Amino acid sequence: MAIKKGHSDMTRPVIIGLSGGSGSGKSTILQGLLSALGPDQVSVLEHDAYYHPLAHLSVEERSEVNFDHPSSLETKLMVRHLDGLLRGETIQKPVYDFTRHARTEQTIAVHPTRIIIVEGILVLAEKELVDRMEIKLFVDTDSDVRLIRRINRDMVERGRTLESVLDQYAKTVRPMHLEFVEASKRHADVIIPRGGHNDVAFDMVLARIRSMLYAHQIAEVIEPSAS
Repeated sequence: MAIKKGHSDMTRPVIIGLSGGSGSGKSTILQGLLSALGPDQVSVLEHDAYYHPLAHLSVEERSEVNFDHPSSLETKLMVRHLDGLLRGETIQKPVYDFTRHARTEQTIAVHPTRIIIVEGILVLAEKELVDRMEIKLFVDTDSDVRLIRRINRDMVERGRTLESVLDQYAKTVRPMHLEFVEASKRHADVIIPRGGHNDVAFDMVLARIRSMLYAHQIAEVIEPSAS
């Protein structure tokens, strides 16, 4: 995808896709990148902020939605927002309330930066997103570890019961992981095994990102101006 000129105060952004199963350690990798590169250099679009608005459904009906299927996400809106950031525009990212299974009326302003991270379990399963990525990462972790992490997260942060977490895992999380998430691994440039604490893999990824940033800076300097 060609990126339009017009970024007078910044070089062409590096787009990074960060995927992996629920509980794989994506957040650990993301926080590591933010810390190493600086939050002022990185914009983040989380795919799960783009779940479809479900205000027209009852709370009971919302709980029956398959949130692990690509159709549950408004990916086209995410693509429009990503393209806006590439054009140097500030976008308004949705805010999703996982305790109510509903998108809120609030938004978060996301400003264009040198690095844009597109994060989520299904981002490598969406061609429109993949086509815009320059680095595609997949965090790979054993299923039992991912399940334990998901139980802890959903019970502590989202007010779910153990029974509801296990029921959702059996009905949708596991089958959708096998059908879409695991299958999307083939699009990854780098597979990070053992979750988010693989220091060797992380350092290699970080070095690659810095190398690409430098290459982009050089390209901006030597690129002939349009006349």
